[in-house]
Amino acid sequence: MGLFERFLSVWVALGIAAGVGLGLLVPGVFQGIAALEVAQVNLVVAVFIWVMIYPMMIQIDWSAVRNVGKKPQALLLTLVVNWLIKPFTMAALGVLFFQTVFAPWVDPQSASEYIAGMILLGVAPCTAMVFVWSQLVKGDANYTLVQVSVNDLVMVVAFAPLAAFLLGITNVVVPWQTLVLSTALYVVLPLAAGMATRHVLHRKSARAVGDFVARLKPWSVVGLIATVVLLFGFQALTIVAKPLVIAMIAVPLVLQSYGIFFIGWWGARLLKLPHNQAGPACLIGTSNFFELAVAVAISLFGLNSGAALATVVGVLVEVPVMLSLVALVNAWQPAEHRISDEYCGPT
Repeated sequence: MGLFERFLSVWVALGIAAGVGLGLLVPGVFQGIAALEVAQVNLVVAVFIWVMIYPMMIQIDWSAVRNVGKKPQALLLTLVVNWLIKPFTMAALGVLFFQTVFAPWVDPQSASEYIAGMILLGVAPCTAMVFVWSQLVKGDANYTLVQVSVNDLVMVVAFAPLAAFLLGITNVVVPWQTLVLSTALYVVLPLAAGMATRHVLHRKSARAVGDFVARLKPWSVVGLIATVVLLFGFQALTIVAKPLVIAMIAVPLVLQSYGIFFIGWWGARLLKLPHNQAGPACLIGTSNFFELAVAVAISLFGLNSGAALATVVGVLVEVPVMLSLVALVNAWQPAEHRISDEYCGPT
């Protein structure tokens, strides 16, 4: 592992501190960057996510993608956790904490809005960032692509009915612009660029792809840190103004993340999945498609609602929590894989 990867948690912590500090010192700059968005998708954040996932897209081998159907267990695990477990555990935790545990400190109207925001996060499993987490745990790039693609297809038909059922609202409208634009920006376009790059490199030599990806890896981490700085910079004023509310919302979100991860990990062990499929399969359900959740929260409840705030808190806790889970997956990597990585270097 390089310097950036070895001390990734340190760089993220510094990025969080820098984001909050800069957001308080120069809020106008972050407000200007936040305004550069289309259909709730921030274009600057999209660029940084591109930087993060482009190296993994280059590694995707389409001849191997065709073989995923022969071993569907990890894909089935992802779908079961994402759509049959996660939305309902998120709703249950929201009700438990904001109608019981935190009820003395939160008024009923705010509590119901926080629960709604959590539910919207629960029915919006991750897309783009999964490529980042998969790369950090040395996941199978080809299998991860299929998992994300199938997950997106299910989201098109399942998001609105599930959200409507759990929210008790019948008029949930899917912001198709956000869904389609995010998929195009975070999956389709970087995938096309990665395919083109891989084709050109393969024509040069057999080692060209691995050498090029190894050179790009530090930039992938830089993209992650820059994204962290922006996300925390956008919300710096809210963090300072409502620290107690943010802490209360964060508690069930963090418990949900770890709970879903361990359910997925137990399922992966039960199915005897190989490590490079088990890691991404567990992480895809733990992370969230926050652009979609934020967009729906704003359209249903308003920009300054508790639901919108809850989805934003989901954004803030995601990166630190996901990095801790990445560390767990890597720590549980079979010994023979760790030895291979140490002595063989990057592939």
